[in-house]
Amino acid sequence: MHAHARSTIARAVRMALGAASVSLIGLSAQAQEAATPPKDLDEVVVSGFRTSLELALQDKRDAISAVDSIRAEDIADFPDLNLAESIQRIPGVTIARDAGEGRTISVRGLSPEFTRVRLNGIEAMSANGGTDAAGGTNRGRGFDFNTFASELFSSVVVHKSASADLEEGSLGATVDLRTGRPFDYKGATFVVSGQGQYNELSDGLDPRASMLLSNTWADGTFGALVSLAYTNRHLSDEGSSTVRWGQPSANGNFAGLSTGYASTPTLAQLNASFVPRIPRYDFYAHQQDRLGITGALQWAPNDKLAVNLDLAYAEFNAKRDEIFLEAPNFSAAVNGMRVGSATIDSSNTLVTGVFNNVDIRSEHRHDELSTEFKQATLDAGYQFTDRLRAKGLVGYSEANHENPVQTTLLFDWLGFPQLAYDYSDNSRLPVISYNGANVASSAQGVRPPSGAPQTYQSNGWYLSQIRLRPQTSDNSYRAVQGDLEFDVSENVKLQGGGDYKKFAYRTTELRRSNGTNANQEATIPASVAAIPVSQYGVPFALARDFTVPAGTTTTFFMPDVDKAAELFDLYNTSVWRMGPEPALNNNRGVVEHDTGAFVQLDWKMTLLNRTLRGNVGVRYVETEQFSNGYTYASGAPVYVEATNKYDNTLPSLNLVYSITDDFLVRASAAQVMSRPGLNGINPGGTVTVSGSARTVTLGNPTLSPTKADAFDLAFEWYFANESLLALALFYKDVGSRPTATTATGPFTGNPFGIPDNVAIAACGNTAGCSPAAEWTFNTTVNGDGGWLKGFEASYQQPFTFLPGFLSGFGTILNYTYVDSEFKYPNGSTVILEQLDGLSKSAWNATLYWEKMRFSARVSAAYRNSFLTRVPGQNGNTVEGTLETLTVDASARFSLTEKLDLTLEMLNLTDEYQDQYVDDSNRPSFYHHTGRNVIFGARYKF
Repeated sequence: MHAHARSTIARAVRMALGAASVSLIGLSAQAQEAATPPKDLDEVVVSGFRTSLELALQDKRDAISAVDSIRAEDIADFPDLNLAESIQRIPGVTIARDAGEGRTISVRGLSPEFTRVRLNGIEAMSANGGTDAAGGTNRGRGFDFNTFASELFSSVVVHKSASADLEEGSLGATVDLRTGRPFDYKGATFVVSGQGQYNELSDGLDPRASMLLSNTWADGTFGALVSLAYTNRHLSDEGSSTVRWGQPSANGNFAGLSTGYASTPTLAQLNASFVPRIPRYDFYAHQQDRLGITGALQWAPNDKLAVNLDLAYAEFNAKRDEIFLEAPNFSAAVNGMRVGSATIDSSNTLVTGVFNNVDIRSEHRHDELSTEFKQATLDAGYQFTDRLRAKGLVGYSEANHENPVQTTLLFDWLGFPQLAYDYSDNSRLPVISYNGANVASSAQGVRPPSGAPQTYQSNGWYLSQIRLRPQTSDNSYRAVQGDLEFDVSENVKLQGGGDYKKFAYRTTELRRSNGTNANQEATIPASVAAIPVSQYGVPFALARDFTVPAGTTTTFFMPDVDKAAELFDLYNTSVWRMGPEPALNNNRGVVEHDTGAFVQLDWKMTLLNRTLRGNVGVRYVETEQFSNGYTYASGAPVYVEATNKYDNTLPSLNLVYSITDDFLVRASAAQVMSRPGLNGINPGGTVTVSGSARTVTLGNPTLSPTKADAFDLAFEWYFANESLLALALFYKDVGSRPTATTATGPFTGNPFGIPDNVAIAACGNTAGCSPAAEWTFNTTVNGDGGWLKGFEASYQQPFTFLPGFLSGFGTILNYTYVDSEFKYPNGSTVILEQLDGLSKSAWNATLYWEKMRFSARVSAAYRNSFLTRVPGQNGNTVEGTLETLTVDASARFSLTEKLDLTLEMLNLTDEYQDQYVDDSNRPSFYHHTGRNVIFGARYKF
């Protein structure tokens, strides 16, 4: 099997960290101790959960704009083991998970595409790969937080309101991530940690390790730091799915009713009902390696000059296997199936049924993925006089994602005697029964001859498709910034500056090709077809760690990709010709040049004997966009390029008024913008067929940015030490935004004017595929906007007023409510619906105890349901994800001033990811990943 190339340095680091992990867990409690001087709270160095909360609260109180932050609990020790999991504790922030951990964030209802992430001062993107249910390969502007180990970061700041000195590009928030620097610590510092991680589904122990080394010299004027973190992880991910639900009338109608069928429902009612497109049970196996390295140099030879160099490197490698037993021709060609019995509920959903002459499938997909992130930033500040200062920054970041192996093998069994399903008692874990034959048998089936009828019976498994889909997604940023600050007076500051960014993005995908867009995946060479499936198939059992209803078939015969790859020489491109033609829409690129300038006035004054702080400014930015892709001319693919240019003037105002010393009123108003998503701005498009999915996707290089007027009003009462009671109101009036449009229908006479010969070529030998079949047509237009409004309520307090043991308790509570109304095009009509990705309600609750040598906490995070697509596909009104509630707990015991023992328990409720289609809540994807226990030790030298 293909193996990723690994650098020598990466292997050495893994070995060193692995050894550190093993040795540290066994570290003796009798290690030599030295007195540790107490830390000043004004330092960045923090120790303990309460101290990290106190510093974050001070950040919020001192800021002029709306800001929330998280500080590391201690040196190289972030509050949670996943960065996204930490950020979700901030009011208004929700996360989406993939493979059991946070991958992306949304802020105040706005999806990851509207959130901008900066690392050490410059914008960065980190593209990763995921399951299809989690969005697959990231080809958008969203940031994948699961690329990075949380131990590498010292702070996270979330800017929820705009100011002129903050770069444009965000409607939701700008998130600043910062790694450690040597001046954060006093003198020589060395910390090492090691942990073991246990997952109840994968039933194995995986290592985690981290290290930080820092020192300063020359009377503290020069310092250097390096930190490393490594995680190895195995995960099982299992459940059921349907892909979506659709109507048989769109795929040829049922062939008829079986002998003995009751009189109702009628055949016409059956063909008009909604059936699962691919009813199935699934099993995913994940293997992940995550390595992170940061470095920093700081030089401050005098009070006037300060120079910082930050370096960051991350490497994320993964292997994933997806295994399914399924019935695909509910979504492809039902005209060979007969119905033995059926029940249709009040939502026109065919919830139970017995079907004869069904085509069934055994599927194995294997992915190998890697993401490499590199960044370097150099910033400097110089004080010319007591009143005039300058600062500048240059930086470069690059993220390269490769999925060199995405291989899927399909075994089909045509004309299977009987399949029965029942979604009526438990729609998420249905009965799916394959009656009449042994699906675990390795008996060789007979491939259908050309022109075989829909009623053809193969009488066993045969190899029907080989899918080879290697792909990449690469992006880079180059940034230059320069600012001047001038103190007009003691309480008035004028600042201005300019910045330039170059963003480059490229994505590719290859498939089996004969030089045209014709689908070759169902073309099996005669020499391969002649090899019995018993030579590269294995038995497999689903539902290993959850209970399925009685009668469900769970053991079956599946293709083994590893065996087939060796047997067929699958990765030899001289044997298996590869090309971009069948997947043209995933072969495209974008280059953006963004030039901006700002001016801003900051002040602090007395109004009615109380302090008023604020800033007012304006930012101007010009964007030049160059995109490329493919289109069709006379039915043949042609490379095309396009340009677009737009500019934006963005005023902003932020005010903070101290009603009392401890009660603040905060207000802001700004015009904000977010550039259109990368998925929609390429010229041209593609026509693709993947199994039963027939899709036409066209880009639109003339898309404009999303623009909005944003208003915030907040009341913050710091009623006691380390305490806050706050209410924040927000409103966004979105004038226009790029909007995805989807239509379904036959390819013949399609609205894009693409001739039928393109569809015929794309279909290739795929059964049930033709220009007359139902196709999905996707594009993006400059659509109408909408409005979004809501509030955040927060309460935070240590219970130091309680006596004795109880005084160690404290709590953090926050609740966010968001409502919205946006316009979605639906053919010739418009749908009014919630913004996709928006949860109307979300809350976080943490109860902690911390005193002396012991600390513990339990946290819960809730997010209610949200939409993912409006309108839904295949006649469904919408698509979405149901509510989630995750509960985590952690504890730490300090054996000595240097040695800590740690325990983390994650996902204690074993929460399922539950996706659905239609307002009637038809199940689409229902998976869980199990509970995790992480234990280890941490030593400070």
